[in-house]
Amino acid sequence: MSSNVSASSGQPNTLLPRQMEDIGRGLVAIKVEKGVYVGWRLLGTEPANIAYNLYRDGEKVNAEPIGSSTNYVDEQGSLDSSYTVRVVIEGVELAGSESQPTPVWSKDYMSIPLRKPEGGTTPDGIEYTYSANDASVGDLDGDGEYEIILKWDPSNSHDNAHGGYTGNVYLDAYKMDGRFLWRIDLGRNIRAGAHYTQFLVYDFDGDGKAEIACKTADGTVDGQGNVIGDANADYRNKRGFIIEGPEFLTVFDGGTGKALATTDYDPPRGDVSAWGDSVGNRVDRFLACVAYLDGVRPSLVMCRGYYTRTVLAAFNWRDGELTKVWTFDSNNEGYASYAGQGNHSVAVADVDGDGKDEIVYGSCVIDHDGSGLYVTGLGHGDAMHVGSLNPNRPGLEVYQVHENPSDNGIEVHDAKTGEILWGLPSTSDIGRGLAADIDPRYDGAEVWSSDHWKTGGFGLYSITGEKITNTTPQSFNFAIWWDGDLLRELLDHEYDRSTGIGEGRIYKWDYENERLITIMTPEGTRSNNGTKGNPCLQADLFGDWREEVIWRSADSTELRIYSTTEVTEHRIHTLMHDPVYRLSVAWQNVCYNQPPHPGFYLGHGMELPPAPAIYVTKNNQAK
Repeated sequence: MSSNVSASSGQPNTLLPRQMEDIGRGLVAIKVEKGVYVGWRLLGTEPANIAYNLYRDGEKVNAEPIGSSTNYVDEQGSLDSSYTVRVVIEGVELAGSESQPTPVWSKDYMSIPLRKPEGGTTPDGIEYTYSANDASVGDLDGDGEYEIILKWDPSNSHDNAHGGYTGNVYLDAYKMDGRFLWRIDLGRNIRAGAHYTQFLVYDFDGDGKAEIACKTADGTVDGQGNVIGDANADYRNKRGFIIEGPEFLTVFDGGTGKALATTDYDPPRGDVSAWGDSVGNRVDRFLACVAYLDGVRPSLVMCRGYYTRTVLAAFNWRDGELTKVWTFDSNNEGYASYAGQGNHSVAVADVDGDGKDEIVYGSCVIDHDGSGLYVTGLGHGDAMHVGSLNPNRPGLEVYQVHENPSDNGIEVHDAKTGEILWGLPSTSDIGRGLAADIDPRYDGAEVWSSDHWKTGGFGLYSITGEKITNTTPQSFNFAIWWDGDLLRELLDHEYDRSTGIGEGRIYKWDYENERLITIMTPEGTRSNNGTKGNPCLQADLFGDWREEVIWRSADSTELRIYSTTEVTEHRIHTLMHDPVYRLSVAWQNVCYNQPPHPGFYLGHGMELPPAPAIYVTKNNQAK
């Protein structure tokens, strides 16, 4: 795995190494019909000639070192077995390289019990309950394993466009073995809904342990029971909106949930009506992300507005201090064209190949230094995908669908310049669009959307704009690498509109017969966020490079982490060591959740990706 080429730019790799998590081997063992499936990580810091020996209960399983993959089916394995893996370099097993012993799952998922909050009653007498919602991951205690940070949403959460009181929003932290760590209560002055609480989980200061950052207010209670601001303040108006009172940004300790630093939230609210209305709709459209603005260490970027005025503020959390790096404001001179160009989500990548990250805000891109890079002028959209979608051209591409009908309502553009590579007309607000390699007959990703325009249906297109078929795959939400090939599967749900209940599904696109095939039915699970069909989280959490998915149970008493048991001979370093993918996981919970993409092309016919330019942080006290 050569490291002399940049995956993002296709140019010689002179980039500085980026700070990244020191995650362990991530060994997973799952009982299957013919033994035990075992998978583990190839780390982004490991050499190309690395191989492995697999041990069951202390005895080596494989006859020769495993060098072509990072998974194995042990036909002699049982539920009582325990597995470890050791590193082999040039035929020599390295002393001290043994992973932690891993027991065998009896099912294809790991269950994490939850502490479901008690429901309540709003000031106008409406009762509400709680459901597990969006999640993120980070190594909170520095032990090399991910912990889960889960947001609890009340049943009366609201979109900004709708009035009504909501219950409080909670953030919980859990170990993978089910241990509960802490709960943050964001309090009555943070409204519940997809647009309000964008929580970031990342190791911002490089101490080997992740922090949590999000918007807080008077009455927020940290994980140690400490109240931020005035515990008795109540800024909710009679319509349930919160359009007055102080707003804060707080950084919390990942291990304890303790508030480490609180400052005024930037971008500030200011005059509510200056954002497009006076009721609290446009002013409370929040986004957030993590970006390596200096190319080496991560910063947090808090955002406000995208239908009209657009403001982003970048901060560093270093040495116990929260400091502002820059502010971008579409009201500033020269940036009027950036107003109204934001999406219901963001993406982060080094789009111009200078080693430093840009924020892809939708139809505009903000450079690493807080200046505007470009605007396409196509306006707001609900769905966007950023990555190496076309392996035959350098750099990254953006596939985006738009709310405003135009000649380029569905389009692919160059991520560096904003040049429209091709587009199609739309006649309505397009709510969904997906980019994934689902057909091996065409290079790169295929794209489709939920729009139905003049010709009678969108259909399926190649990344270069060639129409493949008039048949549109009826799955528009997430895509996941799950089975043994390099094509991407479709992560979605079976949704009953009459009940509002969605049960998780994974589909395979049968490109020859132009139909979806259900390949996984996780019975008893529930999707999140209505028709959007989101899991709590999708990410490469353990095992090999393929992805895991977290769904909640129907009663929200547990999270279920599903992992594949399909054998693959493809060997790729863990996606969590690819900077674009790892940052995608950090922003996945933001507003309208979108699936993660890596910064290199991952699909049929791909070339082996280069090793990422990273260094890992260590917390020696935890190891």
